[in-house]
Amino acid sequence: MNKPFLRVCTALIAAAVAAPLAAQVTIDSPRGGWRNSAGAQETYSQGVNYPASSVNLQPGQSETAQIRGRIARSGKGKPATLIVNGVAMPLSVNEDGSFGRPYAFGCGSNSVEVREGKNKARVQFVDGYTGKTQARLRVVLSWDSDGTDLDLHVVTPEGGHSWYGNRVLPNGGALDVDVTTGYGPEIFSSAAPQNGNYHVYVNYYGSGGSGQALTTAQVDVISNENTPAEKHQTFRVPMRASGELTLVKSFVFP
Repeated sequence: MNKPFLRVCTALIAAAVAAPLAAQVTIDSPRGGWRNSAGAQETYSQGVNYPASSVNLQPGQSETAQIRGRIARSGKGKPATLIVNGVAMPLSVNEDGSFGRPYAFGCGSNSVEVREGKNKARVQFVDGYTGKTQARLRVVLSWDSDGTDLDLHVVTPEGGHSWYGNRVLPNGGALDVDVTTGYGPEIFSSAAPQNGNYHVYVNYYGSGGSGQALTTAQVDVISNENTPAEKHQTFRVPMRASGELTLVKSFVFP
């Protein structure tokens, strides 16, 4: 074996050893397959803690209403991407690579995917509990910058206004959490939405002194999720300065 060939082999081995390992994504909950969530303790909204609030799991939350797992070698400070039934949103990752958030899954087939760069993990499951409350309308707000606070406002046909100061409406529609630390998501859901006109606003509350101004808000409006009549629309709006209030979408349900 000649020396040039040995030098090439040695260089290739050294490069392979020095290259960082790809991120490994694992999803611990939900688990794939069939399940029945009858009698499970599922909490949709969570407490708000100022001056900083982020999405997190509440004590005692049932495994049937949570998304939990770990990303090895996750990029510090960068969110991963969570995709639930085709709806993409940022996913906050802790310094140790763990992640966890509540989620109100409906009955029937559901899919959960977590992506970190080119690496991903995906779970498909079916909830057979037909008495489960199903979100017939879901509005998801997310945005693309850290250290910024955007707020979701949903005005319903009967004059209800769901926002961080009034998250739960008399008809059962509710906003899950007020995220003040960047990225979101904030999710409004209603199992029994009234027919009529809805208005979705986004307010740029502030940037926490980070000096960052421009951020892009993404709003996903999903109606009749997990049914043949499902409709999904995505809207992206630039938010330029603190205090800005933007009407993102007005629509008629159903």
